[in-house]
Amino acid sequence: MQTFFILAILVLVFVIILQISKASEYVSQIKGYENARKQSNRINGFLLLGFLIFGLIGVYLCNEWLKDRILGEPASDHGELVDQMLYVTLAVTSVVFICTQVALFWFAYKYQESDHRKAYYYPHNNRLELIWTVIPAIVLTVLVGFGIFFWFKITGPAPKDAMVVEVVGKQFGWEFRYPGADGLLGKKYFKKVDAVNGNPAGQLWEDPANHDDVFVEQEMHLVVGKPVQLVIGAKDVIHDVGLVHFRMKMDAVPGTPTTMWFTPKFTTKEMKEKTGNPDFVYELSCDQMCGKGHWSMRGTIVVETQEEFDAWLASKKPQYLVANPDKDPAAKKDSASVALPMTATVAKN
Repeated sequence: MQTFFILAILVLVFVIILQISKASEYVSQIKGYENARKQSNRINGFLLLGFLIFGLIGVYLCNEWLKDRILGEPASDHGELVDQMLYVTLAVTSVVFICTQVALFWFAYKYQESDHRKAYYYPHNNRLELIWTVIPAIVLTVLVGFGIFFWFKITGPAPKDAMVVEVVGKQFGWEFRYPGADGLLGKKYFKKVDAVNGNPAGQLWEDPANHDDVFVEQEMHLVVGKPVQLVIGAKDVIHDVGLVHFRMKMDAVPGTPTTMWFTPKFTTKEMKEKTGNPDFVYELSCDQMCGKGHWSMRGTIVVETQEEFDAWLASKKPQYLVANPDKDPAAKKDSASVALPMTATVAKN
């Protein structure tokens, strides 16, 4: 019986609250609530129209202010193609964006609530469905076609006179290998990697092509105006070679070499003058999350003249001689020059 009374009281309270809410709504209507709501709708319509106008002006001003400040001029020939594709995509999507947003906010203003207009039920239109299906499909096909064309151009065969640089990512840094006078990179095997004994790249010393290869870390040197093909790999996990100034990007996958090529347009010195930044450097970043030290995986690129590059490469000792100092003619010569005075001194005594 007690439970029954509790349930009856709860039902009664619910009915009382419902009746009070209805009475409040009737009182509001009597006092002009309906007019207040319509006035609020009109204000919202004007605000939406104002948001449309000021929003489009803001989009235009932000574009004008930031378009040359974020990335600047592309520093490679393929970078120009990538920027061209980006601008075409932005032009197409901007037209769609402006048309849809103008329609959205204008309709919200024009077709606000009115006592003199009834909603028109418009269930289907085959012609309209065909237009907004076929046209976007054609436009997207053209954009995808541009992308495929540029992709094959970037990853296709490099010019015959292109220099070759091997780029290898590791947690958390970059390694580079340059071929010597023979123009060939020697073979390597991951089980031969032995940084302690002077073989961080895992080169096979029995391959003669390895005897003049130069190995460096963290700083890659390129020649301005000369095509370069990057042979890209990784030692541990998937990394990604990101060259923001050249508008290039390619995954570095363990055991699966990838390639891309481009031609640098400006030396590092010229870019310092163009940007007005005396500390400017071309950056090589890892664009694939690769571990807790991913944020610090940053290399630098030096673009210079052919003479400067030749002098830099000549200053580097082939890794074969670093790992096998007994094969280094310069080391033998130095040892002989040290031994000769000592022999003469002993003979004199």
